[in-house]
Amino acid sequence: MGNWLQHYFGLSPDVQSKLLESIFAILIILIIQRTIRRFLIAKVSDLKIRYQWQKISLYLAVFLIIVFLLNTWLEIFGSMATFLGLISAGIAIALKDPLVDMAGWAFILIRQPFKVGDRIQIGKTAGDVIDIRLFQFSIIEIGNWVDSDQSTGRIIHIPNETVFTEPQANYTAGFQYIWNEIPVLITFESDWQKAKKLLLDIVNHHGILLSAEAEKQIKEAAKKFLIFYTKLTPIVYTTVKDSGVMLTMRYMCNPRERRNTEEKIWEHILIEFAKHKDIDFAYPTQRFYNNTTEGKDKK
Repeated sequence: MGNWLQHYFGLSPDVQSKLLESIFAILIILIIQRTIRRFLIAKVSDLKIRYQWQKISLYLAVFLIIVFLLNTWLEIFGSMATFLGLISAGIAIALKDPLVDMAGWAFILIRQPFKVGDRIQIGKTAGDVIDIRLFQFSIIEIGNWVDSDQSTGRIIHIPNETVFTEPQANYTAGFQYIWNEIPVLITFESDWQKAKKLLLDIVNHHGILLSAEAEKQIKEAAKKFLIFYTKLTPIVYTTVKDSGVMLTMRYMCNPRERRNTEEKIWEHILIEFAKHKDIDFAYPTQRFYNNTTEGKDKK
């Protein structure tokens, strides 16, 4: 066999030996990695931890294979400087984008602007991170044509280099709540003070339970980020618009529960406002004013 390989392919006995060693080493490393994954990692009940260990075992196996191959075959090319000199020019031109993606991957793992399971927005794209790989990460898209940050069902693959060129917003890292606002417009003739009290009671009913837990998380997040909130409890702000009085409810909620909390609050508002004849929703209307018929003094 060795003579046949040497005769038809020009492979010397030394090269044949190194080739067999390489194949054998790759098989052994992959078998060990698969065994660890099947009999140890597969028993981890937490899905996120299991996923992370699967990735770590794969990356470690690839790293060991690369180290072994370099150590085995580097002698064929002479010194390390000679080897790097032969490939560096081609890599710099042909593999510029993949190299930047690899640098982005290392940045994501070390700096951790986000991790698997986080809800993020990068550039104009938002979604839940479901995978982080060597050259790209993947998210399940939210928003777009779907309202209130609900999932569209699409999986979007984003190059890792994007973390160097686009701003990133993380909905869940550190402080796991976001502020949400629900504007309610009532007519000028409505009793806006009563409406404001009703809305404050409603938003407190649905949002007050989050404040104690949110306060604990803020204290934890403040150890890592400079976060200051003086008021965590729900509040209602008053503003005047063209069509009426705008009462805006502001409260904290879980990013993934924004639509559910809005639905519960709006249903509660509709039920309560229906009980009061002196409170009406406002909408754009036209009004004609006649000074004489409405009893105003002529001047």
